[in-house]
Amino acid sequence: MEPVLIIKALILGVVEGITEFLPVSSTGHLILAGALLDFNDARGKIFEIVIQSGAMAAVLWEYRARFLGALAGLPASHAARRFWLRLAVAFVPAAVVGLAFGSAIKAHLFGPVPVALAFIAGGVVILWVERRAPRPPRIRATEEMSLVDAFKVGVAQCFAMIPGMSRSGATIIGGMLFGLSRPAATEFSFFLAVPTLIAAGGYDLVRNRALLQGADFGLIAIGAAAAFVSAFAVIRWLIRYVATHDFQPFAWYRIAFGLLILATAWSGAVNWGA
Repeated sequence: MEPVLIIKALILGVVEGITEFLPVSSTGHLILAGALLDFNDARGKIFEIVIQSGAMAAVLWEYRARFLGALAGLPASHAARRFWLRLAVAFVPAAVVGLAFGSAIKAHLFGPVPVALAFIAGGVVILWVERRAPRPPRIRATEEMSLVDAFKVGVAQCFAMIPGMSRSGATIIGGMLFGLSRPAATEFSFFLAVPTLIAAGGYDLVRNRALLQGADFGLIAIGAAAAFVSAFAVIRWLIRYVATHDFQPFAWYRIAFGLLILATAWSGAVNWGA
């Protein structure tokens, strides 16, 4: 493997890990970073999706006791069955939308300008949700969620199909709109990342495996490992953050970053690529 490619894989892995669980869009940041690093061809796009498995593994490790307990309790525990059923119900909407419109979305929206516009729109939505009249949360822990609650969060996740909108942002902010407390919405967003990222990465890898060469799997492993380490640090930090803070700083970041991308693209100061 060329040293330059290893460095690019490490950079993209860290970008993925830092942004996957923050409401700022990992896919949007990876598209932009891939354009700047000239790592945005067809193989690069597969790499960006598959390394999400590293961030997913960080969730499994952080919540390993919860997942193992729910798995061991499947035969006899109603709570364990409800845990997996919530995830399944929440996963279905995005799976259906992804299969139906995924190719069209990749063809038309995987570019810097659409991503920038999605950054700005998502920031405005976060500001609106955080500044509306506060209401006591109806659900303070994920165990209190009904299957209908899980389905609603799953529908919200569909908006994350638009690159730049953010999967975690859609599920956390959507969950808060539907009555979940900020910590509960954040935790369920972590849990829902597991089936979503496994399905997205696995589907893309199998579908496009003919494009990959032997050395590409080594780069994927490097990127996934970097994503795991950085995502684990972010998960630990975000759990503490949501206990006492809101998401308005992330909204302002999204808006400012989106405007910066548009300004540099239209002025020609940065060639973001196609």
